[in-house]
Amino acid sequence: MDGTPRWALPLLFAGQAQKEIFHNEALGTIDALLHGRVESADLATPPSSSSIGQCWIVAAGATGDWAGQVDAIAYRTEGGWRFVAPKAAMRMDVADRGHALHYDGGEWRDASVRADGFYLGNEQVVGLRQSAIAAPVGGLTIDAEARNTIAAVLDVLRTHGLIHA
Repeated sequence: MDGTPRWALPLLFAGQAQKEIFHNEALGTIDALLHGRVESADLATPPSSSSIGQCWIVAAGATGDWAGQVDAIAYRTEGGWRFVAPKAAMRMDVADRGHALHYDGGEWRDASVRADGFYLGNEQVVGLRQSAIAAPVGGLTIDAEARNTIAAVLDVLRTHGLIHA
């Protein structure tokens, strides 16, 4: 085996010449993946200007230097583009989306927790906290059971931070 089992980081061997090249290549890959952040997951063509260390998730229809690298993490180095194939459970924050994507072993999926709420099946089920809902009062006929039920629902929503107290 000439690479690590998970990320194929180059291993050093006894008597190997130019070990620093292999070591630096491994450090570059670790740097791209550790607390991963990519600029976008929507580009299929390498950006015309990029800085060393910037990363992208290669989108479908990849062309140019990214051809054949769909779904890979493309990271810019002094020597050009390097690529890392994603692994199941990999997570990357995506700058232009404002939330993370995770790789499920077959494709990149939007994270459930996003800045604007919580999603299940890519459908928003909890949004941003809204204004307080007033407790029920008044009415011609007082229905204590209904009023207690509404008050209990409001209490649970407040306890979970979904509405203001």
